[in-house]
Amino acid sequence: MTHPVDVHVGKRIRHRRWLVGMTQQQLAERVGIKFQQIQKYETGANRVSASRLWDIADALEVPVSFFFEGLETTETESKESAPADILGDKEALDLVRSYYAIPENQRRRLFELARVLSDVA
Repeated sequence: MTHPVDVHVGKRIRHRRWLVGMTQQQLAERVGIKFQQIQKYETGANRVSASRLWDIADALEVPVSFFFEGLETTETESKESAPADILGDKEALDLVRSYYAIPENQRRRLFELARVLSDVA
């Protein structure tokens, strides 16, 4: 049976890998393992060792703590926060990737527009 922390870490690996546009094969090559092992990590079927998580974090250019973010949240989240599984939504990830493809000055203006629109709703 999988442990919830292993599942969470695996989801965070998958989301970050997808966000940077990296395949399982590419990540596996950077870490020095087979892509099937990445698949097992991403599903939570296999637990990621500390040293392997360090290597994955390096390959994905995030701190190790990134993989544990969001563990404190409960199933009953506040109305103002996004659901913990928002990164599991392909549309949301497409939106984030597109957002970061926009030049920074325009991105800030778009962010302010979104903030104003959300306050109106």
